[in-house]
Amino acid sequence: MVNAADFHIPIWRGAHAARRQLLARRRPDDDELSEIERRILGRLFDDEPEFEEAVRRIIDRVRTGGDAAVREIAQAIDGAAPDSLVVTEEEFERARDEVSPELVSALQHAADRVRRYHELQLEHAAQSFSSDGLGQLVRPLARVGLYVPGTAAVYPSTVLHTAIPAMVAGVRDVVIASPAVAAEDGSAQVNSLKLVAAEIAGVDTVYKVGGAQAIAALAFGTESIDAVDKIFGPGNRFVTAAKRRLYGVVGIDAIYGPTETMIIADESANPELVAADLLAQAEHDDLAAPILISTSEALAEAVAAELLEQAADLPRRDIALTALRNRGGLACVPDIDDALAIANEYAPEHLALVVQNAHQRIGEVHNAGGLFVGEASPEALGDYVAGPSHVMPTGGSARFSSALNVGEFMKITTVVQVTDDLLDEIAGDAELIAHAEHLDAHARSLERRRRDR
Repeated sequence: MVNAADFHIPIWRGAHAARRQLLARRRPDDDELSEIERRILGRLFDDEPEFEEAVRRIIDRVRTGGDAAVREIAQAIDGAAPDSLVVTEEEFERARDEVSPELVSALQHAADRVRRYHELQLEHAAQSFSSDGLGQLVRPLARVGLYVPGTAAVYPSTVLHTAIPAMVAGVRDVVIASPAVAAEDGSAQVNSLKLVAAEIAGVDTVYKVGGAQAIAALAFGTESIDAVDKIFGPGNRFVTAAKRRLYGVVGIDAIYGPTETMIIADESANPELVAADLLAQAEHDDLAAPILISTSEALAEAVAAELLEQAADLPRRDIALTALRNRGGLACVPDIDDALAIANEYAPEHLALVVQNAHQRIGEVHNAGGLFVGEASPEALGDYVAGPSHVMPTGGSARFSSALNVGEFMKITTVVQVTDDLLDEIAGDAELIAHAEHLDAHARSLERRRRDR
């Protein structure tokens, strides 16, 4: 338990100190197993395999053992082995009865906004075309698997934020894999909120399986689970390691790590709201990265005090304070230009601009998964009802990747349809290049066409 009385929130002063501290905290150690993880793996293995070896064995068990292996692993890890890995219509009915009408309405509102955003995205996405013998076909993927984490914590929002972009893109089969827990009657059940959200999003099939075994089952297929073309969604590091290992067997969206929010604030910001936004990020887990970069030392000191005061009665207080200590932090820099330079180098999952004339700074942001502009646009709103998917790149990958979007659920087939006249015009250059590469059969393929006409 974190002793709040002894807890001190450091404030790094100067751009150099901020950059050094933040980038040093960039990635958690992926190799060392926690005590809880070792106990869980001890239920699966007689020896004590290290992390990557444990993931490899789980994948191999599912590949060769199918449903039986999935159930065995689920029993060991989650304490619940479903009789059927597929959620039944009766379970959906029970879920509808268990979720309040007010919460169903809130989920429906969130779904409507997420759907509308991705419909707008689709209108402006790449489209099929044909011009002068060249073109492309843009087609949705046929079958995708969405991983929705959570047993102690429940994330119906992740259901909406992954399934709806897939549905809007036109994917034929959208399925969900989510861990089940033991219910009072001894059966293995997926949380009712997730099932109601799945129905609202339009997903028919939900599999009661989580962890690395879920990724392996979606990649290879089992007796109950059909293989998919691509897997989407965040998860713990076992899920992430399985996705990394199985890339190529199946498509994956990205490698997600612990969540991050960086707030850039000046003297105009409200320290109470800034602290609230940092704690909203910090309560996810103790590897979350809640970060403030401010041009005002007075604001940073006020935020530090607010963090301790607001965390005092927070149910997940220890998790939040641990996250602030381990990977979060407060920094003071001379000006907004320095703050933006650090942000672009750090490439956070979420970047909030709480500064005067924030909208004028949008063009200076180059690396961020999602950008939240102004005090009325907190990241917590983006987690639920703003519209864009809350599944975003972490660990600095915003330098080269994007938030989940309809394009991730589509593929492009290029089309070449050349006329005889165009062949005569361009084939000669192709032949020269082919000969230069010593690929004579390539050149002859072209030469024969022109010779025979």
